[in-house]
Amino acid sequence: MVRMNGKDEDAAGMVLKDYLKAKQYPVDGIAVECNEEILPKSQYGSYLLQDGDVIEIVSFVGGG
Repeated sequence: MVRMNGKDEDAAGMVLKDYLKAKQYPVDGIAVECNEEILPKSQYGSYLLQDGDVIEIVSFVGGG
């Protein structure tokens, strides 16, 4: 299981970019923290989600 934004999901073995696409996240408007480290966007296509990973996906919101 992978912990995604506080919820357990059966995503182990998926490439992060594929997961984000399946969940319809706008890749340009988010940041991904993996096990308390910010993951560079250049690694989204190669990072394989592992059992026990803790992922936080944060969307950017504009406002004033």
